Amino acid sequence: MPITIAVDAMGGDHGPPVTVAASLRFLEETPDAAIILVGLEQPLNSAIAAARSPAASRASVHAASEMIEMHEAPADALRRKKDSSMRIAINLVKDGTAQACVSAGNTGALMAISRFVLKTLPGIDRPAIASQLPTRTGVTTALDLGANVNCTPEQLLQFAVMGSALVAAIDGIERPSVGLLNIGEEEIKGNEIVKQAAELLKSSDLNFHGNVEGDDIYKGTTDVVVCDGFVGNVALKTSEGLARMLADFLREEFTRNPLRKLLALFALPTLNAFRRRVDPRRYNGATLIGLKGIVVKSHGGADALAFRYALKKAYAESTQRVLERIEQRLAAMAVPVTPVGPVDA
Repeated sequence: MPITIAVDAMGGDHGPPVTVAASLRFLEETPDAAIILVGLEQPLNSAIAAARSPAASRASVHAASEMIEMHEAPADALRRKKDSSMRIAINLVKDGTAQACVSAGNTGALMAISRFVLKTLPGIDRPAIASQLPTRTGVTTALDLGANVNCTPEQLLQFAVMGSALVAAIDGIERPSVGLLNIGEEEIKGNEIVKQAAELLKSSDLNFHGNVEGDDIYKGTTDVVVCDGFVGNVALKTSEGLARMLADFLREEFTRNPLRKLLALFALPTLNAFRRRVDPRRYNGATLIGLKGIVVKSHGGADALAFRYALKKAYAESTQRVLERIEQRLAAMAVPVTPVGPVDA
């Protein structure tokens, strides 16, 4: 059965020029997939026609009269824009027309609408943002990366269960190791929430490694790194800033004088290999994990290559039945839940 992905084609900084190009290229590489491009009909149809892709027959357009701007408040987007490209794309997942949704739009709005429309899985208080990060040995999956600023110990345990199930499904690791991000490896380190979370993780049947520090993320010490959204987002943005700074430094040093420019030509194969290895576009696509449906958030400034990787992530999660695996693990562990208030529309 083909996997159908609903794309919020109007979302992000670039809209159709990126989302349509990336979708068609993805379809050319993935014969058993289909794409529903949701947004304003005229620009989407024009972009499809201009691309002249051999896979265009597997890309259809679903009209939406509204789009959510990047600066809009999530509550306003949820209540007032019920015919937005983002909401319709998520509705297509809810009614089973699509198996996944991908959007580069407003993160807060995407989380709010997804949570309202799709609801959370049984045993999950709040969805989390999970994404792969490059390490010395491969990749690690970190969550939460910004959805939940304050978390209870029970919610951190839920993140660990979901992250473990995600890695088991996508990376084929039967018992992924789980680390709890802290300011030190010792059990006495951290605030009370982190200490209580560590106790819950130790008593679970997860493969709990223990506390890990920030540098362990890129060492690849564990397959999964768990933290609250405040800490995770700061760590992620700091890492992105460092990567850009190092790239700028290399560029400056290799263009400082004619001799160095000549040396750069000889070093070009190595530099290209390095750039490819750490290219953040190839890790683009964060999963809104914990929902009754697959939703992948692309970086707002993603180009066509980066957006294509977000589509690949949604496709992989659909084919590997990530939702079923998470539900099975949650049921087996009887994860404790912290009561939360309802989400309004």
